[in-house]
Amino acid sequence: MGSEKLHIKLVEGPIQVEALRNRIDHPDAGAQGWFVGVTRRTTGDLITETLHYEAHQSMANSELMKLARDAVKEFSLLRLVIVHRLGEVPIAEASVVIGCSSSHRPETFAALEWIMNRLKKEVPIWKREVYSDGREDWVHPGLNIDGSGASE
Repeated sequence: MGSEKLHIKLVEGPIQVEALRNRIDHPDAGAQGWFVGVTRRTTGDLITETLHYEAHQSMANSELMKLARDAVKEFSLLRLVIVHRLGEVPIAEASVVIGCSSSHRPETFAALEWIMNRLKKEVPIWKREVYSDGREDWVHPGLNIDGSGASE
């Protein structure tokens, strides 16, 4: 796999979504797709002030690369971008961007959801939600923190 096929990064500060656009261009691509996860204002009945993301960076990079290679193989992707933001992510700003291209749209659509679901469950990145009432919650869907077996 050539290095230009994959663009995997953890970043501090805003993700420049438009600057990533050409990274999934490929002459054999019949489909390109993007997922941009942004901080929403509400979680259930709670009003979110901001999110903070932390990661075990070397492990997160390693797991993201493994995930990317698995996705390329599983969905015959021609190009793949995964960028995850660390630190504070205010309301309406991007926390994660996934872009991919393939020969046909079914693979592109399926890959985006598959990658995001695996990223949330397997990559050691933790989210702290800060609410307007002063409460804070740490969230990692792959971990069973409360003992209930439930996950996001």
